[in-house]
Amino acid sequence: MVREEEADWEGAAERLLRGFALSILVPDGHYPTVSDWVNRNHLGGRVPPAAALGPLPDAPGSGTLAAKLDIKDSPFAGWLDRELARRADVECVETMRQFQRASKAITKAGQIKRIGGYHEKDDRTRIGDRSHYVLGWTNQRKIDALVDRATALAGDIGKASAEISRHTVARDAAVKRGNVLSGLAQTAEFADIDWQSIVTKITGLEAERKQLTAASATLAKIDEDLKGVRQRIEDAENESKELTGTLGGIDKGISDAQGELSDARAILAAPECTAARAHFAAIGPLLEKNGQQSPRRPQSCDKAEAEAARIFAGVAERRGRRRSELANKVTAMMTAFRGQYPAETAELDASIAAAAGFRELHARLAHDDLPRFQQRFKDYLNTNTIRDIATFQSRLTREADLIKERIATINASLVDIDYNPGRYIRLEPEQTPSTDIREFRSDLRACTEGTVSPGHAGDDQYSEQKFLQVRRIIERFRGRAGQTEADRRWTALVTDVRNWFLFSASERFREDDTEYERYADSAGKSGGQKEKLAYTVLAASLAYQFKLEWGAAKSRTFRFAVIDEAFGRGSDESTRFALELFGTLGLQLLIVTPLQKIHVIEPYVAAVGFVDNPTSMFSRLQTLTIEEYRARRAAHALAAVASTQPAA
Repeated sequence: MVREEEADWEGAAERLLRGFALSILVPDGHYPTVSDWVNRNHLGGRVPPAAALGPLPDAPGSGTLAAKLDIKDSPFAGWLDRELARRADVECVETMRQFQRASKAITKAGQIKRIGGYHEKDDRTRIGDRSHYVLGWTNQRKIDALVDRATALAGDIGKASAEISRHTVARDAAVKRGNVLSGLAQTAEFADIDWQSIVTKITGLEAERKQLTAASATLAKIDEDLKGVRQRIEDAENESKELTGTLGGIDKGISDAQGELSDARAILAAPECTAARAHFAAIGPLLEKNGQQSPRRPQSCDKAEAEAARIFAGVAERRGRRRSELANKVTAMMTAFRGQYPAETAELDASIAAAAGFRELHARLAHDDLPRFQQRFKDYLNTNTIRDIATFQSRLTREADLIKERIATINASLVDIDYNPGRYIRLEPEQTPSTDIREFRSDLRACTEGTVSPGHAGDDQYSEQKFLQVRRIIERFRGRAGQTEADRRWTALVTDVRNWFLFSASERFREDDTEYERYADSAGKSGGQKEKLAYTVLAASLAYQFKLEWGAAKSRTFRFAVIDEAFGRGSDESTRFALELFGTLGLQLLIVTPLQKIHVIEPYVAAVGFVDNPTSMFSRLQTLTIEEYRARRAAHALAAVASTQPAA
């Protein structure tokens, strides 16, 4: 929103940022849902493309429109700050001279100037018309403006309605006067409108008739009878008209009924109605069951037909839906069965059309194959599977025991090496806390618990429960559908017995074998301590990997190791410790190290190779035995001493 002290620029900000303010910001977590919804639904308009982030803009200048805006704290605040700094980076100018000199500017009247000389001014609405504003943290002022505008419009509408009513009354009066005047224009003589003379004449005749009637009783009686006869004639004529109409309706009804009867007989005589005729009696109860009446007239048959069709359509839809559900379940079970027994179902499809083939396979298994192979299968489960699982478990256990034996052998040699004065290092394997490995070992034990040796298996030796236990392990080894990669990693983890252990190093006093310190890792140790611990672990790893015998004078194993950039940054003490440790292993070393460590390495090597590259073109190598190296070093030292002595 525009700051309160910069309210004069609110209309200009609306002109510049209206399109951006109408955008919808979508968090990354909701992006898939929103984009899917937009794709599925007809929006009735256009969704503009999202703005690219681009490089971070510089901080907006104090005179720019961006500096006059406040951003509400929200998850999008940072993004909005950068985007507004880019979009509203226009100078707010007071005069047209400033506007004309600036490369990007905006006036309070809403004229915008962009880079490249592009000018824009949108006067389709007044710049101060708050009813069109979209910026701000609340739309209350816009609502107030719209309410005021609606109130004014309601008043204008009331005034217009009153004015229309007045004009309508005047129009109707003018029309009435026009009709009167039009009638008067059609009268040519006064006698045409002289109604008073006619009324006077009628009055005189009525008076004369009354005098005559009063003068003669017979005439009065005849007049009375004449009125009665006229009334009876009128009543008879009316009754005749009613009876004539009724008779015509009856004739038409008879004609229509005969036509409908002919049509009905033609329909019933059709061959396709022969089978349906047996179900006509059930239509009435069906309609009554669903709250409808049986047809009593031909005109009701069409309605009854439509209602029966609706009922039948509902029943057909429900049964069709139920059939689809059952078909899906059956197809899913067929697919699962084919997945378990691909060889037996190679010629069968997972579809309802193949149901006969599955029934035939079931009949063959139930009456032919299954009884014949059931006992053989049970014997195989009770002997071979148990034996294979037990053998597998035994082999893994043997490998784990072998690791413990090798660690014990290594520890026996580490006792003789001083890790620190009076102390030595002992490697200690511990059971891993990995849940996957612990559950796997527990499942292996569960598969073989309660069994007896092959050849004496009873009926209950290999129960269905144990079969399911073995199958779960085998399925994970093979890789379950949709989890092949996860099962492959799980198999590699649990079947590598090296993962069954976590190794730590225990530094112990030699005199009483009590623990001084335990190293689970090298965190918090000095550089020298880390090096000594690393050399110890390296030596133990070589001994374990290549089955080396510590301290053996002769061995048939290959014991050559290359250490590049060795001992360059370590202390002399840790270097000597490592060399003595490798010597105990009986390793033949090739050590690549800077010259500053030669005095430490010298007692432990049999030959020295000097490498230099004086011309940066190619390297030179000179190999010396340790004796030759010492002799040359002594000669070089004597020559250096002689060169410093004064001449005689």
